[in-house]
Amino acid sequence: MLKKLRIILADDHAVLRTGLKLLLDNEADFTVVGEAANGYEVLALLEHTEADVLILDLSMPIMSGLECLKEIKKLQLPIKILVLTMYQDDHYIKEAMQLGAGGYLAKNSIDTELFEALRTVAKGARYLSEQDTQILLDKLFNNPEALLDNQPFFLSKREKEVFELLVRGYSLGVIANMLYLSIKTVSTYKTRLMLKLNCKQKSELVDYALKHKMLLPKPDDL
Repeated sequence: MLKKLRIILADDHAVLRTGLKLLLDNEADFTVVGEAANGYEVLALLEHTEADVLILDLSMPIMSGLECLKEIKKLQLPIKILVLTMYQDDHYIKEAMQLGAGGYLAKNSIDTELFEALRTVAKGARYLSEQDTQILLDKLFNNPEALLDNQPFFLSKREKEVFELLVRGYSLGVIANMLYLSIKTVSTYKTRLMLKLNCKQKSELVDYALKHKMLLPKPDDL
C-alpha cells in the first residue's frame, strides 16, 4: 500500500485552506491531517497529530508564521516545513530558511510547483522555486554584504519612508498627511514593517533603526 504524505495546512484564510485540501487530497500520495489558522493552532496540532510536512503561511494573526518557525525550532519538533506565502523577497526567504523551513514557495506558484515542493521537502531536501532562487542570486551578486549582515535592503522606498517617520515619533495621522496617504494605508505599512523586521512594539523599531544606522536627517532638514 502507498504510504501517504501527512500534511498540516496553516493559513488564516479558510477558503485557501479548503482549496488546498481538495487539491492535495486528490493526489494519491498526499493526505491532509490537520488545519490551523495561526501559529498557536499549529503548535497545538503538532502536540497530538502525526504529520510529515507543515505548509505554513507567514502572515497570520495572533502568532505569525515566522514566530511559529522560531517555536518549532526551539522545541526541535520533527516536522518538515514548506513556507507558502505571498511574500517574495530575499529577507523572508533567508529568514524562513534560517529558522528551519525546508522550502519556500510563492502562492502564485501553487498550480505548477506545489506537489514537487512538498515531495522535495518531505525527503529532507531544500526547495526554492526558480523565481525565488533568482531573487537570492540577484541580491547575492548585487549586495553580498547585505545578505550576510541582515541589512534592511528588503524594504521598499515607501516602507523606508514610513519606517523613518515612525521611529522619529510621528503619529499615523501626521505620517499620512506628510506622505499624502490614508491613515489606513500607513497602518498597513506599519503592520508590514513590524512583520518584516520581527518587531512586536514600536520601541523595537527604534532599536532596529539605531542598530542598522537607518536614521537619516530629519524630514524638515531634507
